[in-house]
Formats: sequence, structure tokens, C-alpha cells
Amino acid sequence: MLDIKLLQNNFEEISTKLRKKRVDETLLEELKEISIELKERKKILEELQAEQNKKSKMFGVYAKEGKDINELKAELSKNKEEIAKANEIVKELEDKLTKIASTIPNIPDESVPDGEDEEDNIELEKILTPPSFDFTPKEHWDLAESNGWLDFKRGVKLSKSRFTVIRHDGAKLARALINYMIKFNEDRGFKEVMVPYIANRETLVGTGQLPKFEDDLFKIEDEDLFLIPTAEVPLTNLFNDEILSQDELPIKLTSYTECFRKEAGSAGRDTRGMIRQHQFSKVELVAISEPKDSEKVFNEMVDCASDLLKSLGLAHRKVLLCGGDLGFSAAKTIDLEVWLPGQGKYREISSISNTFDFQARRAKIRYKDGKKNRLVHTLNGSSLAVGRCMIAIMENYQQRDGSIKIPKVLEPYM
Repeated sequence: MLDIKLLQNNFEEISTKLRKKRVDETLLEELKEISIELKERKKILEELQAEQNKKSKMFGVYAKEGKDINELKAELSKNKEEIAKANEIVKELEDKLTKIASTIPNIPDESVPDGEDEEDNIELEKILTPPSFDFTPKEHWDLAESNGWLDFKRGVKLSKSRFTVIRHDGAKLARALINYMIKFNEDRGFKEVMVPYIANRETLVGTGQLPKFEDDLFKIEDEDLFLIPTAEVPLTNLFNDEILSQDELPIKLTSYTECFRKEAGSAGRDTRGMIRQHQFSKVELVAISEPKDSEKVFNEMVDCASDLLKSLGLAHRKVLLCGGDLGFSAAKTIDLEVWLPGQGKYREISSISNTFDFQARRAKIRYKDGKKNRLVHTLNGSSLAVGRCMIAIMENYQQRDGSIKIPKVLEPYM
């Protein structure tokens, strides 16, 4: 969550930065009005409290000197009632401000370019050269059918659209990728953790999925519990409301989980194949660091995911997201987009974000810096989305006869 005091003290500066994320102007104006009113009401409350303290001292002096205290007593009683009312108004405004602030996204970093959507993102670097074919490369759904790896019809029969059954060598490849990714990440210093796939409301508030994005979550009926949309949620919240020691930072974690999303805002997009699913496998990277180290850790995470793709022989590019395409909690994000020859374009396969202290403030994750408790920085990233990695291997390693080779590094895992 945003630092409310920072917002109140530097409203114009912060709101200008938030406009990079295309935040609703009406919401910002409402936030400004409440901030101003809250400031005025707090001043009134402080004046009433000062008056009460002054008259309370006078009351003691009058009583000691034997003076008439009835009038003063009545004034104190009336002032006490006014303080109670003023306190109530201040609390209501604070609650209202907090509620609105919880729906305001993170402030984008200075390095984030301005822009409306993914068309305005900036390509930073291309890694490896896309393969050339002496035949027309097929898309993954055609390859899936001829190899019997993916069963879309039975996925729909078992659940609904955007669910897929992975079969035979496809299932082996998915499991091989998960094990290879975890080992690769461990070798880079990320320790494996297995977490629940169900999270409570407080956990999802901590990382910013709630309250704003409840419509995109699968909720458990009659429970205030949800299927996780990403391992970022439980991994980051392992440290919810904790004070960490400075010596244990940075904490670097990796985890395989299934992820569940309603994809509420993606109607009509990627309806064919396995690009956009309601349930998908993902290996995640999460880091908790001191503020001074978070940019360094961020670059390590980007390199880890990029080197993983490189080891699989998959051409990809690094893309810096513009303000309009930046996620709710992210201050800065670099996407990795893998080349899909069947589609003839790059598609997102990993998204690495630094949220600075935005999630830490919501989840109350701190560390002890000498005598002071300070907010950590939290970072997260895909390493990688397993289904999309499968698709990339299928399309990039396809042969003329429709068969699919397996990258050398995965052979020991199959």
C-alpha cells in the first residue's frame, strides 16, 4: 500500500507519478479531498485536546485553592463530548482514506517509461537468434494434436474452457521442466519452498490481489479462502507481520505451484491452445531484501530467468514495461518474451517485478536496522510459466515430420 503520510505531504508529486499508471483521476481527487478534510479535522481534534489539558490543569488549581469549579467542570464535560465526536470523525476519515488507498497502485519507478499499453513497452535486449525452418512451422495446438500431448476437448469436458489435459510425453516434459527449473534456481541461490495452494484474505491483501482484484480469483464457497493466482502470494506472506534480522537478508526463494485465475479481463484473447489458462503450472522466484539491495536482486532475478531460457535454447527478449502496462503492485517490471515460430512473434513467458516497500507495508514485513524497524523491499518473478515453456519447446524444436525434439538439458529429467 502507498505511504499515506507521503501521499498527504506530497500529493501533487505522487499523483503526477501515479498518472503514469493511468490511475482514475476521480479517485485521486477523492483521495485529495479526504486527505485535506482529515488534516483539518485532526487540527480541530488537537486544539480540543490542548484545551482539555489546559482546563484540566486549571481544575486542579481551582480545587486546591477552594474556588468554584462548577462552571469549569461543565466546560470540561462539554469539551470531552466534543473530543469524542471529533475522534470518531477522524477515525471514519482515516478508515475511508485507508480503504481508498488500498485500491491505489504502487508508484512507478523513475526508470518506467510513459505509455498506454504493451505497444509502448521498450525492448531492452534480444537473446539468441530465432530458429529458421525449411518448412512452415506449426502452432502448438496442431503439434499437440499430432503428438497426443495436449487434450483440449477433455479439459473442457472435465472443467470448462481454458482447462487442458496434458498427456503422455507432454506430461513428462512438464514435470521435467518443473524439476529442471527448481534445480536451476537453487543453483542461483534460491531455496525451494512448498506452499499451500489456498490462501486466506489477509494473505491476498498483503500482496495486493485484494481488495481490488477479487473478481479474478477463484473463491472457496462458504470460506474466506481463495485458490492462489501465483506462488508470489504465499511465498511473500511467509513473513507477514514479522520483523526479520538484517543478517538474513536477502531471502531468495523458489517454488512450484499450480496457479488459478478467472482471467476476467481476457475475454476473446488467446481462446485457442494453452497460452491463457484458468489453471497453469509455474515456478516462481521471490526475494525479500533491504531497500539498498533490491535493484541488484532484481537484476539477478531477471538474469536467472533469462539464463534459464538460454539454457533451453529458446530465443527471447527483455522488455521494460511502460506505466500503462505495469501491474498493480509493481514499481518496475521487466518481461521476458519467448519467440514462438508458429505465431511468428514474441510472447510473454516471465514477468519480474520489484514492488519496493508497497507489499511490505500492506503485509507489515520489516527488518531490524540497528534499533529501528524498517520496511523491506519485496520482489517476484516467473521462472518460468511451465505451460508457455512447453509451447515454446514444441514450436521451436518441431521437426518436419511433426515430431518434437527435447532440449539436451532436459534429457536427464525425462
